[in-house]
Amino acid sequence: MNIRISRGLGVVAVLYFTANFSAQKTANDTLPKEQKIEEVVMIGYGTQKKSNVTGAISSIKASDIDDVPAGRPEQVLQGRAAGVSVISNSGQPGSTATVRVRGITSFGAGSNDPLWVVDGIVVDNIAWLNQSDIEGMEILKDGASAAIYGVSAAKGVVLITTKKGVKGRLNLSYNGFFGVGSAAKKLDLLNASQYGMIMNEANMNDGKTPEFSNPSALGNGTDWQKQIFNTAQRSSHEFSISGGSDKSTFYTSFGYYDQQGIVLRDISNYKRINGRINSTHKVFDFLTIGQTFAYTHTKSQGINANGEFGGPLSSAINLDPTTPAIVTNGVANQPFPSDYINNPNHIKDPNGNPYGISHYVSKEMSNPLAFQQTQLGKYSWTDDLVANVFADLKLTKHVSFKSSVNGKLSYWGNQAFNPVSYLSSAVKNDFNSLFREIQKKFEWSTENTVTYQNKFGQHNLNVLLGQGYYEYNISSGQNTTYKNLPTNDWREASFNFEIPQSDRSTNAWDGKETHKTSYFARVVYDYANRYLFTGTIRRDGSSKFARAYHWGNFPAMSLGWNVSNEEFWPENNIINSFKLRGGYGVLGNDAIDDFQYANFLIPGSNYTFGDDVIHIGYAPSTLENPNLKWEKTSQLNIAADLKIFKNFDLSVDVYRKKSTDILRKIDLPGYLGLINNPWRNIGDMNNDGVEVSLGYKKNWGDFGFSANGNFAYLKNEITRLEGDKPYVNFASFQSMGAVSRLQVGSSYGSFYGYQNLGVFQNQAEIDAYRNANGGLIQANAKPGDFKRLDANGDGKIDENDYVNLGNSVPKYTFGLTLNMNYKNFDLMVFAQGQAGNKIFQGLRRLDIQEANYQTTILGRWTGEGTSNTMARVTKDDPNQNYTRMSDYYLQKGDYLRLKLVQVGYTLPKNLSESIGASKVRFYITAENLVTFTKYTGYDPEIAGGDTFGIDRAYYPQARTFLFGANVQF
Repeated sequence: MNIRISRGLGVVAVLYFTANFSAQKTANDTLPKEQKIEEVVMIGYGTQKKSNVTGAISSIKASDIDDVPAGRPEQVLQGRAAGVSVISNSGQPGSTATVRVRGITSFGAGSNDPLWVVDGIVVDNIAWLNQSDIEGMEILKDGASAAIYGVSAAKGVVLITTKKGVKGRLNLSYNGFFGVGSAAKKLDLLNASQYGMIMNEANMNDGKTPEFSNPSALGNGTDWQKQIFNTAQRSSHEFSISGGSDKSTFYTSFGYYDQQGIVLRDISNYKRINGRINSTHKVFDFLTIGQTFAYTHTKSQGINANGEFGGPLSSAINLDPTTPAIVTNGVANQPFPSDYINNPNHIKDPNGNPYGISHYVSKEMSNPLAFQQTQLGKYSWTDDLVANVFADLKLTKHVSFKSSVNGKLSYWGNQAFNPVSYLSSAVKNDFNSLFREIQKKFEWSTENTVTYQNKFGQHNLNVLLGQGYYEYNISSGQNTTYKNLPTNDWREASFNFEIPQSDRSTNAWDGKETHKTSYFARVVYDYANRYLFTGTIRRDGSSKFARAYHWGNFPAMSLGWNVSNEEFWPENNIINSFKLRGGYGVLGNDAIDDFQYANFLIPGSNYTFGDDVIHIGYAPSTLENPNLKWEKTSQLNIAADLKIFKNFDLSVDVYRKKSTDILRKIDLPGYLGLINNPWRNIGDMNNDGVEVSLGYKKNWGDFGFSANGNFAYLKNEITRLEGDKPYVNFASFQSMGAVSRLQVGSSYGSFYGYQNLGVFQNQAEIDAYRNANGGLIQANAKPGDFKRLDANGDGKIDENDYVNLGNSVPKYTFGLTLNMNYKNFDLMVFAQGQAGNKIFQGLRRLDIQEANYQTTILGRWTGEGTSNTMARVTKDDPNQNYTRMSDYYLQKGDYLRLKLVQVGYTLPKNLSESIGASKVRFYITAENLVTFTKYTGYDPEIAGGDTFGIDRAYYPQARTFLFGANVQF
């Protein structure tokens, strides 16, 4: 078979699939060596033989993920590519994942998510994509490989190719599963007796009267975690039909996904329906046209997935166990507010019994069961349509032209009914309301490329010239609120009720359209498959910058040497192939608010002028900055690829990634009267790393085994901040204020606070801790309080003594996949993890003195010699043991998780064929089976967007057991 992979860009995806399909057929080495089809990878606007790739590209094939149960498609990247960190944002159904390619690239301009490109279409996310439709994924990690995408590529690029049809018989396939999940871990919280004891002790330490006369009589009390956690069902069904002829091929699919949450599943769930049609048509020998069209609808209900201010998880952690979940016969020896029984708006269960209200824990904390009743009927939804049409024209034997038009149309919104309710004196609604919001956004682009490809003797040349135009944020939205509806049942709430105009309100808005124009070129050259060269240049113009900085140029170059293809390389059984490669590229970032270089007057600053008439006023929105310019990221990559002992594949990459002129909003004093803080180019940052990937594959008769592992090391460091500032405060936590910083010389989002030197065991130790003038360094301390480091030596303890307590960004990430098969049985084991980072555990509300504790508080200081790591309990906390940031709140975030274990059985061929199928496989899967970690929270896999490592009451991932089937006809 003779297939020319790069004949033209118009059929790149189809040829890529065909190449893999054919290669799979030769996996048993039944074809002579010269007939084998070499593996190719997507490189952006084209393909390239893997052996000639000079950039840092990680590949994931359909065979790597076909057996992985469906979820969010980006989660299949987790642990499968060195240098690519994928952390689940929460275990809530439908939750996104935080994806980072080679660390943190920016700390202000947009997220640090990579650029997603699906079948050549640039999209803002891939939540709409059906996992079973994915044929392959390529992660362009370095500047040299990603530079073809210019300004959008600084944070890495993920190229996704969806499945296409191939000529031949009609193929029908089904992949589905059903399973049940539950919480893998619960926190060890104080029971009622322990809670009463600790509260009494805290009061006595503050010189107050104990609250509970006999704590031991309180028993176990209410297990609030038991009230909110439940088993949760999860199911998926995916169908596809594909086929074609010499002239046309098609692939169409349909998917349905349904997942319940393990926390109050009635208000935590997610459903997705999607469909896809891909087709290509060879109109003439010189013209091929094609299209992709995908539609996805989602509907979800969710709770606060990582927040300390209310919500079921935070309430379950903080509520006192002395309060009953449901009051059936009254409560002895516990006072309640008078309106607890008498308030007619108090939420009751289906039997008419009131839900318990805590007398001790107030503010946003409320009974989760009562809270659930107020959230029924609230949901959000999305409708996404993604389409692409292209034409590929073969102009001559060596020249082809491709033109494509791409677009994404999104509709999304939410609806909520807030009933009249009373959950506590702080959480109540005196009138009901119905709210609905609808938004839409359309983005489109067109790209045109000309490709020249030729071979001169042993010289191979491919030249690409391209042009693109992109329109963003053609958007609008509106919302409506009705108040005082004549029903308090969410099932009856409707906008069809006739209510007074005074009880109606509406808002509407239009988005600010932006556009980008791009020109790009690439030269790929090799001589005899030995000496390799790739050069790229892209010029992007963005409307987000002033005319002087409107255009940005992003060049790249990479070189490679297939040493083992040299005539002097001896034939041997140790190092079978050896390639050296290296590259350098510059990328950009313009992910800032629109037109921030200018100062616009906006309405809203209304005023009176010598009368009682309100006049519409205009005021500057921010300060102008005509010198605002592109944020740039340059990256140097040096690497080696080896095949060893015929069965081992080893790749090692070393890189430096440097971001300069990082864009971020700066804080200005409020007296300036600005509505928005201005953008500035404020800093620089480095990411240095090492990546290692090692694979092994071999068959012994009926037994086959393969292993693929990867490991990455990352050092992140901020090297400059505007105006020589030493630091900028970053993430904050409750009344503590900032708990992490952007500080020169430290990692992104490093934790800063007091370093504890132990616990004062007696008054003598307090008296001995003095400054140079003989004064007490901690005058407010008492025995049992933390002793803190006077880091700057000024003889007192204040925020100037904050020191670096650890990184929120993991230094090490790793993953391992094992596959074994024996005759008709197969086994897959997948593990992943990270290390070298700290997690801030902020599960307890600091401003609620009676909030519950974890049982670790039982190891507190209670007298001389009892503890040197945990201070005494106190509510007033004069030494600020628990109300100021210190290393007490930080724990190691290291973990190793057995993410997936799957056992499968494929029916013998004769049994499959008896029902008309070519393959029938059944499997049992366990997800998140066990996690090895010392972290005491729910889950060490903490992301939280771009503020890594702060656990505010993190929705844990479920341990799930699934049964599924793959059937092909």
